[in-house]
Amino acid sequence: MRILLLTHAFNSLTQRLGAELTRRGHEISIEFDIADSVTEEAVALFKPDLIVAPYLRRAIPESIWKHHVCLVVHPGIVGDRGPSALDWALQDGESEWGVTVLQAEAEMDAGPVWATAAFPMRAAKKSSIYRNEVTQAAVTAVLRAVERYAAGEAPTPLAAWPEARGRLRPLMKQPERAIDWLHDDSATVLRKINAADGVPGVADSLFGIPCHIFDAWPEASLAGVSPAGAGRVIGRRETALLRRTCDGAVWIGHVRREGGIKLPASLAFPAESSVLAEVPLPTWWRIEYATWQDIAWEESGEVGWLHFEFYNGAMSTTQCRRLHEALAWARTRPVRVIVLAGGADFWSNGIHLNVIEAASLGDGSPADESWNNINAMNDLALELINSGRQITVAALAGNAGAGGCFLARAADLVWVRDGVMLNPHYKNMGNLYGSEYWTYLLPRRVGDDGVGDKCGAIMRNRQPLTAQAAVEIGFSDACLAGDMAAFRVDVARRAMEIAAAPDLAERLAAKRERRARDEAEKPLAAYREEELAQMRRNFYGFDPSYHVARHHFVRKSLASWTPRHLARHRDLGWTVPE
Repeated sequence: MRILLLTHAFNSLTQRLGAELTRRGHEISIEFDIADSVTEEAVALFKPDLIVAPYLRRAIPESIWKHHVCLVVHPGIVGDRGPSALDWALQDGESEWGVTVLQAEAEMDAGPVWATAAFPMRAAKKSSIYRNEVTQAAVTAVLRAVERYAAGEAPTPLAAWPEARGRLRPLMKQPERAIDWLHDDSATVLRKINAADGVPGVADSLFGIPCHIFDAWPEASLAGVSPAGAGRVIGRRETALLRRTCDGAVWIGHVRREGGIKLPASLAFPAESSVLAEVPLPTWWRIEYATWQDIAWEESGEVGWLHFEFYNGAMSTTQCRRLHEALAWARTRPVRVIVLAGGADFWSNGIHLNVIEAASLGDGSPADESWNNINAMNDLALELINSGRQITVAALAGNAGAGGCFLARAADLVWVRDGVMLNPHYKNMGNLYGSEYWTYLLPRRVGDDGVGDKCGAIMRNRQPLTAQAAVEIGFSDACLAGDMAAFRVDVARRAMEIAAAPDLAERLAAKRERRARDEAEKPLAAYREEELAQMRRNFYGFDPSYHVARHHFVRKSLASWTPRHLARHRDLGWTVPE
């Protein structure tokens, strides 16, 4: 069928659904829901058999749903209605939740049900639940709904749905999210911030200054302490701030000041944070208890695991340098395999655009910060490419984009969890050329088969890759179990098998010899110089496209048009197939 995806943005759920539907033979085009007239034009051009709306912030116009079947993905159980479904579920402590695919009608979220899928809830950030459980349930439910529609079946009226326990709930406003620091215990504080993570955050204040707070973490070492001083900020660690609750403390990772952008907490309040006491970990690398720790190391026999939990996968200059130091240290450990585990929701998305944008708000230079950041990313990638004493594995449990994809590709092996989305291209950010040695790493993996430029197609087409598709084109080496726990077990088993293999010494020798041959043919420094020559133009040249795109990305500006590589129906040569 011809299926139009009508969406507010090309988020991870929309990407995944588009890829899954395409894999099943459907013809997909995408339109951003900008205005009724734009949507009407898209429908007229594409003439879809079906419209699927995975992510909307307003109702589909009557002129569309009255004449076309529109399937709306609602992140709630059957009967749940309202725009804050996941927020209420998390804040109320629901143990099970779900996704429902409804047919659009006049009343929001009240149309007949085409499919639903349930999942157990975790105590986690809303953004994490959305990227994982909600996305997987939505894929399951949408595929089922599309099959039913194609088979000529009819949906079930909401009133006739058995055991529907959802109800109409309003938009959750800040009074419902408010934290009472004197009386809310740590678990309640975490639950409230988790329920608002991503958007909109919890309206609060730090150091007496209004702000929205995000990205909270527990602090187990202070559990059960005296309630005296609840609400006070008592320390910092790297970029996070430690704040007292009535029964302990929580870490605040990110903050958005009024009129500002979301930033690591200590960068949002630099002067106030500078006088706080540093709260060090007992050992920077060992995971000992629940706390805020963005880089950690663990060893299991001859396998070492390097974890880096960076919010939204963004890696600032400082984070890159710290991770570089950690990787260099890890290479001295008595392990045969190093697994770069990244974080739970993202492996890496490359340079930190918010921190770069912040440089434009003060006396700094966003061009200089961009330059420093990309060079720090390159230094990290170089350390990984030159790791000749161990087999290195990038184990992607979460999504990756742009430079993060090529940082992963700098490892010997890339294993990706089924369900993860990869975006190995840079051009969406103001036509960036990209670095991280991609011009060396990508051809070695996908090459050119003599028929077409595979590397160029990946970089120009700007289309996301599923974990399975990445293996098929040679970008990654394995697509492993989609369940998070099963993925970790599978990675551990495979890594231990490599470490115990009798031919490991020969394998490492061959790795070093191949690197030496490549270096003799063309030094890595030459690849880096060529890439950075292009990046210098992006950062310092006359074309401001990168700086404009970054500004709008960080400020979450509303889209004014759908990118042409997504809206196929707007191609100049588009005609409706016979």
